Amino acid sequence: MFLPFRLEPRTSPSRVMQFLSPLAAGVITFVIGWIVFGALGQSPSAAMRVFFIDPLSDRNGWAELLLKAAPLCLIGIGLSLCYRANIWNIGAEGQMLVGGMAASGVALFFKPDSGAWIMPIMLAASVLGGMLWAAIPALLRTRFNTNEILVSLMFTYIAANLLIYLVSGPWRDPQGMNFPLTKEFSEQATFALLPVDWHWSFWEGTRLNSSVLIVLLVLPVAWIFMQRSFMGYRMTVGGMAPMAARYAGFSDAGAVWLALLSSGGLAGLAGVSEVAGTIGQLQSNWSPGYGFTAIIVAFVGRLHPVGVALASLLMALLYLGGEAGQTALQLPKSISSVFQGLLLFTLLACDLLITYRLRRVPATRTASTAISYAGEQAP
Repeated sequence: MFLPFRLEPRTSPSRVMQFLSPLAAGVITFVIGWIVFGALGQSPSAAMRVFFIDPLSDRNGWAELLLKAAPLCLIGIGLSLCYRANIWNIGAEGQMLVGGMAASGVALFFKPDSGAWIMPIMLAASVLGGMLWAAIPALLRTRFNTNEILVSLMFTYIAANLLIYLVSGPWRDPQGMNFPLTKEFSEQATFALLPVDWHWSFWEGTRLNSSVLIVLLVLPVAWIFMQRSFMGYRMTVGGMAPMAARYAGFSDAGAVWLALLSSGGLAGLAGVSEVAGTIGQLQSNWSPGYGFTAIIVAFVGRLHPVGVALASLLMALLYLGGEAGQTALQLPKSISSVFQGLLLFTLLACDLLITYRLRRVPATRTASTAISYAGEQAP
């Protein structure tokens, strides 16, 4: 098969395509989604409205958008730190689960009438839990040169089974009708509801809680670390030019530890924002896969804190759109995953044009090549 175009490497990466690539990926995903809805027997325009507009038609929809975007943003920032340092942490899901379990352990250990000091302990426990889980692939990588992709991914499944063991065994609620879940956390062990506890009347009728405010604290810190700190610069150089980083005396092992521990800590923080926020207890299936979705968030956000924040809102909208599609159009639950996969696929395809350009092959050359090829194939 002969194509009138070919890929040629650029002399330097295109800065224009670096910015246009996410936009182009979004447009292509939208077009493919339009075709998919048509193939499912739905009106594409009506389905797109249900998927992308209806979820944001009222205040409650915006509150749900923020609740879903917050954990994605926290995990995405942590993964961006890793990927900038060329360290491929795929196990953020497991680190988030362990962070949620650690915080739940604190909530269940102390008495229901504990004071407000229990929440800081839960936050610290969640961060330490996520860091501990991320420290294992860091140790194996720095001591035995193992592949952190496989190790971190395998430990995700260990964390998932540990969660099932806890909520089905020692932490199971005796009054829970044998469902795999714990007791509901006390009021002091859950994040304050903004419309009720803090009297933010604008959000009245929603379940928006103070866990979303953690993102506002983490975002500027992450931006300063990545863009303005010497430590962040060392990690970036180590990822882009490992030989140059070693020549400059930057420690490979230090970068691995710093990136994975930071990523694990932020994933753990996302865990406590879920179990002590919207859920209020530990359940066997409380995570909808935020740790894996955050990988897409990190890349769509171009590994930049602000970009990650915007990408997390987009992914949260896809989650909401999927739920609305199930309710209004009886679409399959996996439709939001299809959009997420399409977005990542098209983004990676468009990113190819950052370092390569499409060059049109002259017609005469194409024809001569085709004739030559046909001659070679003739008996």
